[in-house]
Amino acid sequence: MSAETKPSPFSQASPLVAVSADLREADGYRWHAAPDTYLKAVLIGLQGIPVIVPALGEALDIEGLLARVDGLLLTGSRSNVFPEFYGETPDAVAEPYDMARDSTTLPLIRAAIRRGIPLLAICRGFQELNVALGGSLVPEVHNVPGRNDHRSPVSDDQSERFAIRQEVLVTAGGCLGRIVGEGSIRVNSLHRQAVSRLADSLVVEAVAPDGTIEAVSVADAPGFAVGVQWHPEFWVASDAPSARLFRAFGDAMRQRMARSSDRAAAE
Repeated sequence: MSAETKPSPFSQASPLVAVSADLREADGYRWHAAPDTYLKAVLIGLQGIPVIVPALGEALDIEGLLARVDGLLLTGSRSNVFPEFYGETPDAVAEPYDMARDSTTLPLIRAAIRRGIPLLAICRGFQELNVALGGSLVPEVHNVPGRNDHRSPVSDDQSERFAIRQEVLVTAGGCLGRIVGEGSIRVNSLHRQAVSRLADSLVVEAVAPDGTIEAVSVADAPGFAVGVQWHPEFWVASDAPSARLFRAFGDAMRQRMARSSDRAAAE
């Protein structure tokens, strides 16, 4: 069978998913990059098509982008959200920062929620969601008395770094509970920043044993809008809660696509 006639694994029902990117410098170039694990999670967990969104800030036509995609996936990253975006003074101990990403994702989040575009925010994306809606962050949560060390173990083995090892308590009757089930679940949460002041429009969906907020949803959002501090993308093919979360994200996108198709057919 020729390349021209080989069937595509995707159909017209495959959602187009915008994926946030970091700005990295290497080999004399500035790279707009997203980790492979997120891109594969879109393929495996969503049967979707990932589209990396460059961290171009105000130069990016956000409304034009959102008019063409079906969902937004906010990725994790080693960098932290720049403190000035939530009213704090930068501290070298909390570096690295990525202001190019911040200046892209924060307005992108607000516009996606306003449009009702399904949104799944992971790790740094979870923190961006809180900041975008008016909340603040603790730059180094392990330095806060009474809090646990949520950082990943030092290892060159990614499976060890992202191992599922932490319990979180899912809020009864919440959005996340309807997706993954209520009570305790085990997750792979590894982070330095954490929520300090929760944005007014966010609802707590899960907490760690030390009280750290580990999942949120956007109250009264016109579309699916969930953020988790852990990394469901890493085990989406083998961990049930991770797969359910991505499936719910995918279902929300396809439902929105169907409604748009119905409206277009009626016109």
